[in-house]
Amino acid sequence: MTVRPFRIDVPQADLDDLNERLARTRWPRQLPGEGGSRGVPVAYLEELAEYWRTGFDWRAQEARFNGFPQFMTEIDGHDVHFLHVRSADPDALPLLLTHGWPNSFVEFVDLIGHLPDFHVVVPSVPGYGFSAAPRDTGFGVARVGRMWAELMRRLGYDRYGVEGGDLGAYVAPEVAKAAPEHVAGVYVIAGLGFPTEKDVPDMTPDERAHYEMMQQWSTGGVDHHAIQRAAPQTFAYGWDDSPAAALAWMMQKFEDFNVTDVPADKALDRDLILANVSLYWFTRSFGTAAWPFYGTSESGWPEGQNLVPTGVYSGDPPSIRRLAERTNTIVHWPEGNPGGHHFIAMERPDAVAADLRKFFALVR
Repeated sequence: MTVRPFRIDVPQADLDDLNERLARTRWPRQLPGEGGSRGVPVAYLEELAEYWRTGFDWRAQEARFNGFPQFMTEIDGHDVHFLHVRSADPDALPLLLTHGWPNSFVEFVDLIGHLPDFHVVVPSVPGYGFSAAPRDTGFGVARVGRMWAELMRRLGYDRYGVEGGDLGAYVAPEVAKAAPEHVAGVYVIAGLGFPTEKDVPDMTPDERAHYEMMQQWSTGGVDHHAIQRAAPQTFAYGWDDSPAAALAWMMQKFEDFNVTDVPADKALDRDLILANVSLYWFTRSFGTAAWPFYGTSESGWPEGQNLVPTGVYSGDPPSIRRLAERTNTIVHWPEGNPGGHHFIAMERPDAVAADLRKFFALVR
């Protein structure tokens, strides 16, 4: 199948339309309550939207992204966009990175520079960015895993590593299930070994305390699973028509996923966050990226796989290794790796790269 070069080139008319819509935003009144207790504060979003309109430089970000070799290929009836950055070392291990939600390949643009000793492949999940959206119901992560295995075969890679966090933590193990003879190991940023209510009776006191802490964290913020399971089409009208609504939604989630002591746009590069929001806006990905949720009846933590070795970025609580080992062959479970944001590859790409090397040195 054909692999063809791809280059991002957003029409100027789309940029002008975005800026005009931002300038015409009809801002709501601020509701009573402290900080973000009612959602993203109006004053905060007004300032960020004004920066998006007058300070953020999409063309600079576009040029940066176009500095990576990008391609498009059709797999399983879907056009798939991907970055393919080869190492100067021809014997380097190929490494497949899968982004999360609500993210995109933008999640890894800082990390790639820290991985010169890998052949790095970063596909855009179907429905995200420039990859075609699923056209039918029932599209799941197992299908994406098979598509990614085919992509690596098509690129000529016989043995490779896979990584994923958030949505990628569900996809990466599926690649191993689809092609266990070709996958050296699965590296997961977070999510393995998270306890559920059925695990409570067998918990130690310390584990119970961490579980209760996790429950408090997981019930905060907005339940995006429920929203996108029930009515993503309804919300897509606002996301695709109002950049202020789209920005508010994104910042709600980037803040929900933030456990640092600073706002999300200070914990992470503000321009990278806005580049990700812009990418969703220009490609109308807000609704099409909802498919992992609307095809489910309930939310569950990633279970992983036991066909190839598994490593995690951090085994800190609330993850419990003995729970992860029920469905994974864990060979790398460090504690205390730095980071406080869910999208750790954006916050600490240096630390993620260093830990990736440690894990794949064990399994390659």
